[in-house]
Amino acid sequence: MKTQKVILNSDEIPRQWYNIQADIKMNPPLGPDGNPVTPDALAPVFPMNLIEQEVSDQRWIDIPEAVLDVLSMWRPTPLVRATRLEEVLDTPAKIYFKNESVSPPGSHKPNTAVAQAYYNKEFGIKKITTETGAGQWGSALSFACSQFGLECKVYMVRISFDQKPYRKSMMEAWGGKCIPSPSMATKTGAEILKNDPDTPGSLGIAISEAIEAAVTDPSGETRYSLGSVLNHVLLHQTIIGLEAKKQMEKIGEYPEIVIGCAGGGSNFAGLAFPFASDKMNGRDVEILPVEPSACPTLTRAPFVYDHGDTAKFTPLMPMHSLGHAFVPAPIHAGGLRYHGMAPLVSQLAVEGIIDPRSVSQLKSYEAGVTLARTEGIIPAPETTNALACVIEEALKAKAEGKEKVILFNWSGHGLVDLGAYEKYFAGELKDYSLSEEDQAKSESVFKDFPKPEILSSK
Repeated sequence: MKTQKVILNSDEIPRQWYNIQADIKMNPPLGPDGNPVTPDALAPVFPMNLIEQEVSDQRWIDIPEAVLDVLSMWRPTPLVRATRLEEVLDTPAKIYFKNESVSPPGSHKPNTAVAQAYYNKEFGIKKITTETGAGQWGSALSFACSQFGLECKVYMVRISFDQKPYRKSMMEAWGGKCIPSPSMATKTGAEILKNDPDTPGSLGIAISEAIEAAVTDPSGETRYSLGSVLNHVLLHQTIIGLEAKKQMEKIGEYPEIVIGCAGGGSNFAGLAFPFASDKMNGRDVEILPVEPSACPTLTRAPFVYDHGDTAKFTPLMPMHSLGHAFVPAPIHAGGLRYHGMAPLVSQLAVEGIIDPRSVSQLKSYEAGVTLARTEGIIPAPETTNALACVIEEALKAKAEGKEKVILFNWSGHGLVDLGAYEKYFAGELKDYSLSEEDQAKSESVFKDFPKPEILSSK
């Protein structure tokens, strides 16, 4: 009988996060004056204990006991061998996935939401604002805030708010308040709606609204929380890859290929960074972030300094970006519609440590249905992008006659995304591809910004 599932005991949960900043060189974020941003400049937005993690170059950072206590509700998560998929594909490849869909909100997002809620609570913060695309992050932060007695206000990208009404219900069940973005609740949202009342919204807009709401709270008791992109967010997610390494060691395996979908970079980084560390130390492993062709940040966008939000509240960050004003096509993988990419992930791409891929929406859903009919779990639209690449690599192994070990991150289930599957089965979904003309127009916003150095960590 083939190994179906590898389970760690509760006492085997990692007790430290891996900080890849200790092992790579990075361009600093820049302020409006073009100089590196100091920690104090971020204090109105984030609590100082998270800012310290954002700028830390300490390789291992202890996970607080209170965070581990909440994470233990579902962690360690299973490592599963996709034997039924292997049989359908008739591939010699061994396919494993880290099942992050087993968390209460159904995705990887609470790995950092719980940590961020804890650090805000410890700092004396009472209210948190945030944005969400597909709703995974808003759901996760609402859940995490409920565990620590914090208020949570979520600005949800309007197209996803309309497409995924049950995400709003999930947030409300955990005490969160969900607002479609752009909204009339902020100056940023009102101005955007004035110019374009029918805008589908974007993560960049929602981020601007959430930051504005936080920094303008006269009580001073509100801070902003981000579900991806930032260094401390990716740090918290490395618990995924650290668990996966322990689980693969238990069965004497090591992946030749590591795959994750990539929007802002958090679930991909969570699985990939511990293996990227191995690669930087001489281990032979391919690491593939997969994004939608409708929002091709890593595969087509340049490596630049750009703002992380539409209203330019954030510092200039060194990242692959389509431009902070970019409004992506309304694909259903809402978490993959961000205009930029995490600076840490972008740096790994610049150095060739990771090899980005892109896939179309229809190909992704085809892969998602294949996995649902073999492994039983209905994947989130975001996860289907990774699955399309997994199938491609498994079929490539078949063509080459090679027994490769493939590891991917099942970042979330799609049980509240069934409206998108309904449209797929009805033939109503279509592919989008960003035109060169639209890309050039969207990227014009950063043409006069400073240029990041092309650094090498080798």
